[in-house]
Order: sequence, then structure tokens, then C-alpha cells
Amino acid sequence: MRKTVMLVLIMALVISLPMLVSADEFFDEVNYKGAFGSSNWMQGWTALDGYSFLTEQPARSTTETITDSDISAGETVYWTADKTYLLDGLVYVEEGAVLNIEAGTVIKGKADSDPTAALIVSQGAKIYAEGTASNPIIFTAEGDDVTDPYDVEFNTRGQWGGLIILGKAVINETVTDGISYVEGIEEESERTKFGGNHDSDNSGVLRYVSIRHGGAELAPGDEINGLTLGAVGSGTTIEYVEVFANKDDGVEWFGGTVNAKHLVAAFCGDDGFDHDMGLRNKMQFLFTIQDPESAGRAGEHDGGHDPEDGEPFAYPIIYNATYLGPGTESTQDDAALKLRDNWGGEYKNSIFGDRSGNALSIEFVADYDQDSRKRLADGELILENNLWFNFAPGNTWESITDTSYE
Repeated sequence: MRKTVMLVLIMALVISLPMLVSADEFFDEVNYKGAFGSSNWMQGWTALDGYSFLTEQPARSTTETITDSDISAGETVYWTADKTYLLDGLVYVEEGAVLNIEAGTVIKGKADSDPTAALIVSQGAKIYAEGTASNPIIFTAEGDDVTDPYDVEFNTRGQWGGLIILGKAVINETVTDGISYVEGIEEESERTKFGGNHDSDNSGVLRYVSIRHGGAELAPGDEINGLTLGAVGSGTTIEYVEVFANKDDGVEWFGGTVNAKHLVAAFCGDDGFDHDMGLRNKMQFLFTIQDPESAGRAGEHDGGHDPEDGEPFAYPIIYNATYLGPGTESTQDDAALKLRDNWGGEYKNSIFGDRSGNALSIEFVADYDQDSRKRLADGELILENNLWFNFAPGNTWESITDTSYE
């Protein structure tokens, strides 16, 4: 029933309008707002679609357990669709290693591993996970039978970790000389660091990848995002990637320049899409739908961290997003978009709605010379040609936005 309602909302809000898009070869020219036009690009490869029906899965002869010792520096490794791969603990793709994953392959996180199961692609390593619309690559929990859409409840979260990719693009952690480490992992080493000075760094390809039921804790209070992108560079390809029922955020960027198209964050326990540390990229066709019982913001966007006004300033450019909240009756009442810590950027041709809280909050910090309110005043925070609908506080812009800056 939830899916039926979702699709009705999506199709009801598709409006044919002149396209507002910059003269930039990254963006597709379309004549509608939001993430969808007359077709649904989520069909065939996502859990959202799969929980109504699944495409036929290839026969899998064996399950192969993967530990940290199985992918060493400099190796080239192939995972194929005739097996299920079971991650036991933190598995690193180390510097110089290349992991190739065949379309249709299923990778699962071991339920009782210590530390929790996760796949970490370190700086200087590459992952080529190239599924197809009819044969996606699936990362999920050990107990999830991907051939049975009713095997796991749609909102079962935190059953394993997630996918983490670390690159060498610039982040604005200037206090730490532009280097940071994956939070929650005790080991601070070459395998867990991200940041550098190579904005065109290439970590590989993610295409038609579904990441399900993750978000377990690495350490108390440090849950893993479905997909974590730490300083990932623009040489990397990310498109048609879904995070489904993650306990923490769906996708979180820590700086970097990697562009992305066709992203889904569905029924995650916290935010749909999270920005930190000076993200500077382009994105188009983003969709999030949130659970009435467990949700954060659709977009939590921070510009800097240490310091907040560190350079380079954040400036992602986003076209054609559709962000559906947890509903007007939900107790999850965060704003749809929380813009703070000197975040700036652009949202255009997008749809936001269906929340009990506000549409928008823009941070003002009285003790700072540089913050998100100033970037708005300077024309560096742009919201243009968007639709805002079904917010419980009211139907005027003043009633659904934080305009006090206090």
C-alpha cells in the first residue's frame, strides 16, 4: 500500500514546464520538475520495485566468505554472479587493488561478525560494480533472501554495515591539513584516511547497485551510512544507486567532487542525503521517501566541520530532486532541508513535501562572519523553480521556513 501511495504522489506532481538548466554537459535537459517524468527509472533494479516483484535471480552454486585478508594491496579480484559473497568483518580493498563485481552478484554482511561487516574501498583502490537495470548488484544482510520480496520487513535496519569509498579529492578540514578518517573505526591508517589534492581522483564505478538493511554501529554512536563517500573524486562514476532501509543516513558525502545521477534513499532511519566537509559536485534525479516512525531530514547539508568556514566552500548543484517526507502526522518533524555550517549550493526543478515540520532551515551564527545565511545573501545559496507541498505548519512560505535566523 505504501508503494502505491508513493507512486500516486510522484505521478501527480509531474508537471510539464520549461526546463531551467545551466549550459553544462553533465545535466540532461528535461521538461519536468522532480526526479521523474513520464517513466520510472527505479523499475527493475531497486528494492522499492523488488518488494512488489523481483527479476529472476541467477542460480548461485556456493557462498564464499570474504575476510580482510582476501583483497590485498595491488591485487585484482573478481566476484561473479554464480556465488553469494559473505563479508565477515571489515573488508578493505587496499591501495592499488581492484575489485570487479559482475552484474547480478549478491554480497551479504555477516550478521554476527565483530567488528560489523562492511566493505571499505581505500584511497588508491578501485571498485567496478557495474550492474544493469534487469540484473543489479545487491549488497544486503546475511538473512535477506533476495529471491523472496517478503522475506525481510521493508524497514529492517542495522543488520550489517555498508559500503565506504575513500578518495583523494580536496576536503575543507583545514585544521587537519585536509585529511580525515572514517569515523567509528579505531584504526587510523592509510586504509581509513580520505582527503588530498586530487579532485579528479578515480575510485571506479557504481552503477545499478542496491544497498539494503545496513547501518550497524562501528562503535557506540557511530553507525554506518548506506553509502559513504569520503573525498571521492570526479573521475569516479556513480549512477543508479539505491540505499534501502539503512539505520543511519542513506548517502553521505564528506567533501569531494564526484558527480552522481539517479540516486535513491528509501526508508532510512536518519537523513536521506547528507553533505559535509565542502562537497562540490553536480547531481540530478535524486529521490528519497521516509518512514513515519524513523526518519531524519531529507537533506542535512553541512558546509564545513573543522573549521566551519574552511575552504573550499561547499557548492553542490542539484537538479530534479524529489524528497518525500514521513507524512504530516509523523512525530519525525525535522525540516526537509537543513542548511548549515556555511553550506552553499543550488537546488533547482525539485519537489519537497509531505512533512510535519518545516520545509527549510538556514543557519545563522551570530559569532561568525561566514555562514549559510550570508551565502544566501551573497547569491551563493540558490533555491529556484521548485515545488513545496503538504507541510503541516501551513501553506505559506513564511509558515514553513525558518526566517528568524535565531
